[in-house]
Amino acid sequence: MRCGYVAIIGRPNVGKSTLLNGMLKQKISITSKKPQTTRHNLLGIKTEGDCQMLFVDTPGIHIKEARAINRYMNKSAKSALRDVDVVLFLVDRNRWTEEDDLVADLFKKVAAKQIVVINKVDLVQDRATLLPLLQSLQEKFPDAELVPVSAEKSLNLDTLDKVISDSLPASPFYFDSEQVTDRSLRFLAAEILREKLMRQLGDELPYALTIQIEKFVEQDQLATVEATIFVEKEGQKRILIGNKGERLKRVGIDARRDMEDVFGTRVVLNTWVKVKSGWSDDERAMKSLGYDEY
Repeated sequence: MRCGYVAIIGRPNVGKSTLLNGMLKQKISITSKKPQTTRHNLLGIKTEGDCQMLFVDTPGIHIKEARAINRYMNKSAKSALRDVDVVLFLVDRNRWTEEDDLVADLFKKVAAKQIVVINKVDLVQDRATLLPLLQSLQEKFPDAELVPVSAEKSLNLDTLDKVISDSLPASPFYFDSEQVTDRSLRFLAAEILREKLMRQLGDELPYALTIQIEKFVEQDQLATVEATIFVEKEGQKRILIGNKGERLKRVGIDARRDMEDVFGTRVVLNTWVKVKSGWSDDERAMKSLGYDEY
């Protein structure tokens, strides 16, 4: 039996959560096209045969730390590099940024097995154009193994799976073989709701909101969820609610459907919107909202 931790790191919006969901063959990590969608480390558990992989999805590591929440996300991501057996550095097949350089500096220093995962190769028209990139990455990371994939299309994930499993130490399983995450349904409910908000709102507002689950009760194949959505300004509250509450209603319907899929039960979801001024740059307020885990 083999078992070990596998950290997934990279710059914001490179596809880490999509890769985690693809490796698990089910969705437990929220995704959107907006950077910094992931705010917390999330453990995904994959058990097949005599191997258990414990994936740690992390927030994107970024340069600007203008607010407390940005500092929290960077510290959370970096904390995942401690005591892991494998580190996956996810990069884009045709874009390298300053933030990739920042992640690369951390990646080079890890003592764990190093794997560079080149994402979105399904978008490459001529595979020969990948060769210079692979050569450049191998020179940059001589100790790393390179695996091209498409996280969204699940292309070559079986190869990545084998490279990871071959790198894990002999060990008994840490979790039950049926378990897919160590997170509570309460946490997943908040993340599902935040995903729907991020997908429906503009570029700025998603970063000013957070979710607090006030009530989560399961009884007789019914989960009752009561959630408060906190924003930082009254104007943001009006935008989020929408005309006659239509936007909030639409978000609630989409979130409830996803919760029912994930929880395997009917869901009643009630949401409220409140203003909590400056919460994203107030460490005490953030701790009260669950940002205290790294």
